[in-house]
Amino acid sequence: MPTIALKRIYEQSSPEDGYRVLVDRLWPRAISKEKADIAEWNKGLAPSTELRLWFHHDPNRWDEFSVKYMQELISSNWGEKFLQQHINQEKITLVYAAKDEKHCHPVVLKRYLESIM
Repeated sequence: MPTIALKRIYEQSSPEDGYRVLVDRLWPRAISKEKADIAEWNKGLAPSTELRLWFHHDPNRWDEFSVKYMQELISSNWGEKFLQQHINQEKITLVYAAKDEKHCHPVVLKRYLESIM
């Protein structure tokens, strides 16, 4: 099973990142595809547009957002399909653009993926 890591897309990519997956629904501002250095852009792992707009990176909504996003992940099966496709990867780095590293969806996504491995 792969190790799951998190990294902002604005940080320098590294060979230690392993398989880099952009998990945002929107492409990050001011980042070229070359600089992003991602192997995959998986919009299906991102929160729905409705949930993303409702949350709007408001830390006061974090607990409720986390529950709702986890429900989306469980009902969609995207996470299970993703892990099945990448079971042989040694390390997967979930790449994202959010500034707040504590209150962003990849934190929930990482926890979910690790729980189903």
